[in-house]
Amino acid sequence: MSKYPKLKEMGVNHPQHIVKYSVNSVDFIDVLRIVYKRPKGSVLPETRTYKFPRVQKTPVGKDGKPASAVVMESDPCLRAAVEELRTILAAREEASTIAELILEELRLLQEDVDLRSNYINDLVGKIKLS
Repeated sequence: MSKYPKLKEMGVNHPQHIVKYSVNSVDFIDVLRIVYKRPKGSVLPETRTYKFPRVQKTPVGKDGKPASAVVMESDPCLRAAVEELRTILAAREEASTIAELILEELRLLQEDVDLRSNYINDLVGKIKLS
């Protein structure tokens, strides 16, 4: 079973290649555009576009009768796909942040080791002079 069933259903086989997405509305159609970063030499497209028609709903009034206004809602499939895309990009951002923290800690550790090493070398130099 896929971690991202809605994207899999839409034909997204490599969610790890997704770098960003956008959602726009044109008339009564929502357009989802997914942008990928493909490996060099890949023949797969760098972008894919999906169109979702808006769903027409008639709200019920206080008296239980249908209201005269019509509400257009986004397709549930689109909402599910966008939620999965958010999850993918948030996980990548979190991993990137953790990697940056590890690199910073490593840099600080290297500075500490260098300082201690210099201090010990100075002590050894003083012993030789004695």
